[in-house]
Amino acid sequence: MYDYLIKGGMMMIPLVLSSVLALGIVLERLWSLRRKHIMQYDTLRRIEELLQEQKIPEATTLCKRRIAPMTRLILVALLNYDRPKAEIKETLDEHGRQEVAGLERYLTALGTIANIAPFLGLLGTVVGLLKIFEAVAQQGVANTQLLSEGIYNALITTVAGLCVAIPTLVAYNHLMRRVEELVLEMERIALRLLNILKR
Repeated sequence: MYDYLIKGGMMMIPLVLSSVLALGIVLERLWSLRRKHIMQYDTLRRIEELLQEQKIPEATTLCKRRIAPMTRLILVALLNYDRPKAEIKETLDEHGRQEVAGLERYLTALGTIANIAPFLGLLGTVVGLLKIFEAVAQQGVANTQLLSEGIYNALITTVAGLCVAIPTLVAYNHLMRRVEELVLEMERIALRLLNILKR
């Protein structure tokens, strides 16, 4: 592996850094986007019981104690429960957009890495080929070993770029899909609790 890094040239440095950054983002997002962590199902069940008994202050206190994206959303509804339902729903939509931005944190960077990695690899290959042609211009085409070895080294960065981009793109799409599923579930639960609150 180290041999490939040396042969690939300078463009291997940003590719390696990109792969490390991508791995860090993927692990952090997988940990942060755990459904149980986002939704707090036990807390939600208790909040629903309290709302059915019209114990709004107790439900509010519980939301403040159990901080999570879903409970923050419910807290907004509870703090505005005396307003008309349409206004509460509008406030929930505004706050929901902020929560979505939090769920999507770092995913833009992950998508950027997936997009630029092949170009970094291609740039490394082009730079390597330029060096080969410069050597050929100075020494002639008699040294075929130099030519084939140079092309081999130049293509390493293209392979490295694709090796970074493909799994990163797969991870990006998976995480974006997970965020979409969480957002839909949050909306569904928030509307159900709002209906209980304003019935």
